[in-house]
Amino acid sequence: MDDRIITAAIAVVGVPLFLISYIILIERLVERLPGRMGSRLRPYLWVAPALALAFIFMVLPTLNTLVISFQNRDGNKFVGLNNYAYFFSNPDTLGALKNSVFWLIFYTGFVVIGGLVIAVLVDRVKYEAIAKTAVFLPLPISAVAASIIWKFMYEYDPPGTNQTGTLNAAIGTFGFDPVAWLVNSTTNNAALIFVGIWTATGFAMVIISSSLKAINPELMEAARVDGANEWQVFRMVTTPLLYPTLTVVGTTMVIQALKTFDIVWVLTTGAYDTDVIATQMFSQLASAGHLGRAAAVGVVLLVAIIPILVLNVQRFRQQEEIR
Repeated sequence: MDDRIITAAIAVVGVPLFLISYIILIERLVERLPGRMGSRLRPYLWVAPALALAFIFMVLPTLNTLVISFQNRDGNKFVGLNNYAYFFSNPDTLGALKNSVFWLIFYTGFVVIGGLVIAVLVDRVKYEAIAKTAVFLPLPISAVAASIIWKFMYEYDPPGTNQTGTLNAAIGTFGFDPVAWLVNSTTNNAALIFVGIWTATGFAMVIISSSLKAINPELMEAARVDGANEWQVFRMVTTPLLYPTLTVVGTTMVIQALKTFDIVWVLTTGAYDTDVIATQMFSQLASAGHLGRAAAVGVVLLVAIIPILVLNVQRFRQQEEIR
């Protein structure tokens, strides 16, 4: 029998049967425990399979990557901090780090601010659903598909020839020369970040809009009665009430920015000074074949994300204490 059929059967039939059997077994075990011990242990026993899977597929690979980051190209000899020294001294990796910072600042900033502004504006128009649909439409498109779409948009042909790229054809109608958007170092990173903004702004808009709907309109009406104009209402009433949501959306976008890979790889493969941390890690592994350096880049990416997650968890705890 084909191994794929066996694997599919295990996934479709075996895993649900195992989970059902585990739940039944746990419930019978809990019922036989004395006193309140059963009720106290039940939550931990229920989440035990999920914790075990997380440990196997997340914690162990992370620890293994950390160990490999201290090893040589083949992963069979420890070289100390050499791989990290290479990362923070090599022009290519430093360039990737610089571009990731650009993504972190501009991608996150434009997505959050754009989502906030659009959510507030469409909340006031008659055809709100249509406007939201138009902004949300790019989100279901995968990053690879979106990159291919914009690859045609950014297509460049020499001056004096018919421009097949939409943007160059558009600016050509106004008498401007075509621009090599993905090759020119002054435009390529901005062009790549714009693709990310185009795909993610709809997500920010939907999340922020749902929180905006939950705000009591009487608060804004009271501010208007007190003499506040619309800008003051937005700045002093609406935005502060949306801070928790903006923090969640901002944290999500920061993580997305730091682990950006698909858009850069499809459009430029990291060439022309567009490398980011994720593409640099892939290049070290696939092209250079250096396990240690690739693992070191991955650890740097993980370390960059951890403080953001910690701050987010702390903010959630503060909100729960307020409630």
